[in-house]
Amino acid sequence: MTGPMNPDWATVKNVLVMRLDNIGDVVMTAPVLRALKAVLPGVRLTLMVSPGGSAAVPLLPWADDTLVWRAMWQQLGGGTFDPGQEAELIGTLRERRFDAAVLLTSFSQTPHPAALACLFAGIPLRLGESAECAPGLLTHGPPSPTPEAEQQAERNLRLLEAVGIPVRDRALEVQLSGEARGQAAALMPGPYLLLNPYASCSARTYPPEQAARAARLLAEQTGLKVAVTGVAKDRERSGALLAELGPVGVDLLGQTDLATFAALIAGARLVLTNNTSALHLADAVRTPVLVTYSGTDYESQWRPRHAPSVLLRRPTPCHPCYAFECPFHLECLAFSPEEVAQAGLELLARPSPGPGALGTGAPSV
Repeated sequence: MTGPMNPDWATVKNVLVMRLDNIGDVVMTAPVLRALKAVLPGVRLTLMVSPGGSAAVPLLPWADDTLVWRAMWQQLGGGTFDPGQEAELIGTLRERRFDAAVLLTSFSQTPHPAALACLFAGIPLRLGESAECAPGLLTHGPPSPTPEAEQQAERNLRLLEAVGIPVRDRALEVQLSGEARGQAAALMPGPYLLLNPYASCSARTYPPEQAARAARLLAEQTGLKVAVTGVAKDRERSGALLAELGPVGVDLLGQTDLATFAALIAGARLVLTNNTSALHLADAVRTPVLVTYSGTDYESQWRPRHAPSVLLRRPTPCHPCYAFECPFHLECLAFSPEEVAQAGLELLARPSPGPGALGTGAPSV
């Protein structure tokens, strides 16, 4: 339960919200941005994101401004330390005269490099969460570390609640423009399911040809077309997948920006995906989503909270591994296409939830 609002935070007018990860992570900032706008009249929100995550910003209407930055501490392997670049960041933050910074991280990340930059930039209030002891870098935060299994959007919101900012709506939400909806409708004018077969790392990727067979089986049972989505570079490896789908498949690889992709998800009868941004976008627009969810992460960290959903994962002793590549032949994703298709049919057969209803799909094993 949220206590009284911290008086220091009750009067802030110019707030930096920092989330320097991928598209899905930025989408999951929506409840924080919305809550800040609802509770702090006249507040100006600047969302600081990585270049990769910046594509999600147009879907988040609560951000008044965007600061795109490739932070050294967020790069794999630590990046290259460039004192000039770090000084430029501090100078940029100082020029914007922020009253406060909300530093959003996952449980495995530290907020302290960001907090240090904010301290040097003269930002007086710095809200974040960490199990590490670094006195003075964070001015506010939850009293203790959160469980690793906490859903990431909930982790974000608990930061606000730690300073007494109430959260009236905890759901993900994105804004879809009429243009994006129109482009999606032009690409897929009839009923369809959406197959998003690729993920950013191989350890999260159900074999794409098997995913295509599962989607084809679903299409044959339902009469739906299959919209195949992905980035342009996925086209190089999609030949066998598209051949497996045959005439039921519609190749949209590399043909959409993120807004149109989100609109396609909103218009689909079902989304079949790995643990990627498509999962979070489906949750935001309440489209039923079937996730071939590898053992890299706890389901509870990233699972949908509002869209009807089923997460498929085989129990393995190495779960969660947080690996980019699997040395064990993806035993956690050892499902036949027929099993995946059957799970999809069962999900499609569920009664449609009413407004605000929570998805209750438990992981299938």
